[in-house]
Amino acid sequence: MKGERGFALVITLIITALLVAVTTEFIHEVFVETSLRHGYEDAQQASLLAESGVQGGIKVLKLALASQGYTSALDGWAAPQVFQDEKGSLQISISEESAKLDINSIVFPNGTLNEDYYGIAERLLEKLELPMDLVDAVADWIDSDDSTRAGGAESPFYQALSPSYVAKSAPLETYEELRMVSGFNETILRKLHPYVTVYPESRGAPYSKVNINTASEELLATLDEQMTDDLAGRIIAYRKQTPIKTPSELTQIAGMESIGIAVQGKISVKGTVFRIQSRAQVKDTVRIIEAVVRVDGTNSTLLYWREL
Repeated sequence: MKGERGFALVITLIITALLVAVTTEFIHEVFVETSLRHGYEDAQQASLLAESGVQGGIKVLKLALASQGYTSALDGWAAPQVFQDEKGSLQISISEESAKLDINSIVFPNGTLNEDYYGIAERLLEKLELPMDLVDAVADWIDSDDSTRAGGAESPFYQALSPSYVAKSAPLETYEELRMVSGFNETILRKLHPYVTVYPESRGAPYSKVNINTASEELLATLDEQMTDDLAGRIIAYRKQTPIKTPSELTQIAGMESIGIAVQGKISVKGTVFRIQSRAQVKDTVRIIEAVVRVDGTNSTLLYWREL
């Protein structure tokens, strides 16, 4: 009898342990499923919030560009905007791609070299202490012929790689595409990104002008062979006081009388292409959307979209 009672006790303990284990597993699964569902809902809300931030940024740009003939770092759109409530937060920042050198402009649409913009690209790389051969590599990637420049690479070079591919023989469509061009790596791409774009100011334009109201001091100093860091600094100081409203106004800056005339064909005072970054957070979930848009009057064209 004692043995039977002992055996029954053991069975009871085993059953109890199994029930506890099953209950614990059930509770865990319910908790995980609920957490996943809430996490999914938070992610969806954050994505929608981030998307609304991009759309809001586009509307702000349309209003700003419709009311004045220039764009500058003093404009309201250029200041980051933050919105926050008990449900989450939204941060919107807008920068001007037209403030950068359109690297596609080093080659004309007919495939011939644009000497003026090729020179700007060379001087920019020299200032950033980057290999000069990168300009030839980009030119060979874009142009339509198979002739290899001194520091460049055409399809035979790329076909020898693994995996193999061919030179595009067409303009770059995204900045990330530069990874495929000979000589470029992540370090170079990060260093070059603040100064270079692939988006033309207007579709079909033979080359893109640089907005001197928003361009960096480094890029301003490369617009002409006679430009110096000192003169670029004077432009920065001038536009901090008042935006430059016409390209010819550049000649009013001390020392820019002749150079201002020489660069007229390369500069503008109003951008058309902008990068919008919208960061939304709902609870612990963050979604970031980065978009590039061309704004022309009341029309806008989406050129790039990436969600992180």
